[in-house]
Amino acid sequence: MPVKKRIAIVDDTETFCTLVKLNLECSGRFEVAIVTDPRETAKMARTFKPDLILLDMMMPNMDGTEVAAQLKQIPETASIPIIFLTAIADAQAGEELKISGQSTLNKPVTISELVHRIDQTIR
Repeated sequence: MPVKKRIAIVDDTETFCTLVKLNLECSGRFEVAIVTDPRETAKMARTFKPDLILLDMMMPNMDGTEVAAQLKQIPETASIPIIFLTAIADAQAGEELKISGQSTLNKPVTISELVHRIDQTIR
């Protein structure tokens, strides 16, 4: 049996996290951890050791780019791929994400689209 890929979801909307977690885990291919407080992301990443992080852009306390920047400063988490999830589809946000070199997906996202992007990112 193949090893399940570890996916972390960082989003302040708990229902979104739970829905995505259940759908990904139902595929039998993923083990999923949820963080609803972005300030806890680095701690989770060190202990859970995800293969990829799905990171919401707009959250209270810290936005997605701040979380990503923090992760890049920590040797154990610096190389974890990130897919930004965003409900804002404006040009400025797109430019900001291109600068950080990470992939983005607009919400709402289908599970098939999400799984496809995960597979592309962590072959």
